[in-house]
Amino acid sequence: MRDILCSEITDTVEKLCVRAATVLTPDLAMVIECAGEAEPSEVGRAALCDIVENFKCAATDGLPICQDTGMAVVFADVGQDCHIAGGDFEEAVTEGVRRGYMNGYLRKSVVADPFRRVNTNDNTPPVIWTRIVPGDRLTLTVAPKGFGSENKSQLRMFLPSAKIDEFEDFIVDVVRSAGADPCPPVVLGVGIGGTVEKAAMMAKLALTRPVDRRNPDGFYADMERRVLEKINRLGIGPQGFGGRTTALAVNINVCASHIAGTACVVNVGCHVTRHASAVL
Repeated sequence: MRDILCSEITDTVEKLCVRAATVLTPDLAMVIECAGEAEPSEVGRAALCDIVENFKCAATDGLPICQDTGMAVVFADVGQDCHIAGGDFEEAVTEGVRRGYMNGYLRKSVVADPFRRVNTNDNTPPVIWTRIVPGDRLTLTVAPKGFGSENKSQLRMFLPSAKIDEFEDFIVDVVRSAGADPCPPVVLGVGIGGTVEKAAMMAKLALTRPVDRRNPDGFYADMERRVLEKINRLGIGPQGFGGRTTALAVNINVCASHIAGTACVVNVGCHVTRHASAVL
């Protein structure tokens, strides 16, 4: 049994909050740059060039890529052979988020209650997803989620008779109805199967998969490519200015489903779909 101190968890989460907010992942940066070179629309190409300049300046100067530094979502894969020592795990993660947003001078966007809406002033509490996995390591991923894109996410329950085309049309329609609001080009996380909350979690987790990596199951890899092509024929384009770069990637996660129906959740990510990870 290997001990992992809560103080180390807090320090790591703090650093990940700042890194995720200021440094775009290399895979996403590369895809955006390539899209800028290939975009046929002059206005769309100019918007992509501005996006590239923005994320490069953010990384150089240590500034947030976007003013909406999001609600902190933390994925924790806890090895079954490790022991969290020296405190409470969720309190340690929460303290890391608090320090990251306070010390990193990141915008605090969390309200304590959905109706009374009083700001907590430190961006806590975070959303924490914990999984028990083999091994003695702890993998932490901080994925701040802005709500310009989160507000455009959708759920639909499908009957077992539904064809794959209906699922694909639903995903495309989510992007069509969102228009320019989620700051395209977007990244889509899609969860199919399970129950409502399982599909939603899979969709959120899908946003942390590198955008240049397809689903390992060829059936779903082909589905990802088809949906991406359909979305990029919508003509919404970068920042809604028109063009063929409306989405950068469609990442689909699936699991077992009930015989009577299938949940499908589309979680929309903007062009700065941010995340940063570390292994303790």
